[in-house]
Amino acid sequence: MSIQNRYDFLYLFDVQDGNPNGDPDAGNLPRVDPQTFQGLVTDGCLKRKIRDYIIAAKSNGDSNEAGYAIYFQTKGGPEQRVLNAIHQRAYDAIKKNPKEKKYADQVEARRWMCANFYDVRTFGAVMGLEINCGQVRGAVQLTFARSFHPIFQQEVAISRRAVATQKEADDQIKKHGDITGTLGRKSTVPYGLYGAKGFVSANEAAQTECSDADLELLWKALCGRSKLADPSEENMFGQDHSASRGMMAARKLIVFKHQSKLGNAPAHRLFEALKADLSDDCKANGGIPRKFSDYDVKLDKSGIPSTVEVIELL
Repeated sequence: MSIQNRYDFLYLFDVQDGNPNGDPDAGNLPRVDPQTFQGLVTDGCLKRKIRDYIIAAKSNGDSNEAGYAIYFQTKGGPEQRVLNAIHQRAYDAIKKNPKEKKYADQVEARRWMCANFYDVRTFGAVMGLEINCGQVRGAVQLTFARSFHPIFQQEVAISRRAVATQKEADDQIKKHGDITGTLGRKSTVPYGLYGAKGFVSANEAAQTECSDADLELLWKALCGRSKLADPSEENMFGQDHSASRGMMAARKLIVFKHQSKLGNAPAHRLFEALKADLSDDCKANGGIPRKFSDYDVKLDKSGIPSTVEVIELL
C-alpha cells in the first residue's frame, strides 16, 4: 500500500575539515550563497548519497533486491548507466515495442520503472528520451541544504612526490636535479552545520506506489533507523567516506507526520519551530562554531497542532 499520510521533515548534518559539495564552476570550492556566505549542499548531492546507501543496503550480489534497483547509477557498464538501455528493459519486460510510441505502452513502462527502481518511485525521474517511459514526480522532494551560519571556504596546498608522465620527470630533473613532485589544492570547510527540508506527498505516492517501507528505508539512509524503537545503525554518510569530505555526520532528523493526506499545517510553520543558535560558550569564545556542541538546537513544539505528530528520529 502506498503512503497514506503527508510528512515534512528537517534534516541536520555537519561537516568538519571536508568539502560536502564542491562547485565544479568554482574550482570545486564548497558551494556558498554569494550574498550571505552560508554553505549550500544541493538536493542532487543528498539524493546521490541516499541512492548509494540503498545500493549498499539492498545489494544482492551483482544486483539489488527486486524492487530496489537504482535508476541513476555511478558505476557499472552501459546496461546500468545508459538510460535508454534501461528503458528498453522496461519495454522488453512488458513485451511492447517502444518504436510504436503508444501512450498506453508508455504508461505501462512507467509503471514498471516505478515498481523496479527505488529512486524513480521515491524521487521521480524524467524518462522521456528516445525510448520513452514518461515522467514521474516522486513522492519525496528535498531542498538544498543551507548552513545555519556563514562558512569559510578554505583552500590548502597539497603535494605528492610523484609525477604523471616521463616528460614531467625529465623537465624537473633538468631544472632541479631531481623529481620534485606535483602541487595541488584541496578545498575544505573547517566546520559547518547544515539543514535540509523535505516533503513527502501521499498523493504523489499513490501515483508511484511509494510505500511506508520505502519511506522507512529513506529514514534509515538519513539517520540509521526508521523508528524510535529501532537500534541506531550507520547511515548514508558511513557509505560515503572519502579524504575530500572530511568528517560528515547526521545530527538531527525531525519528522512531522500529518493525520491527513493533504496536511494539517503549513510546512514552513513546522520548520520554523526549530532553532539552531550558537551556545553561550561559543559566543564567549568569539562566536565561531567549530563543533556540533557549539550549537544549541531546540524544537519549540508549542505552536505545532495536535493533528501533527512530531517524531524525533535523531
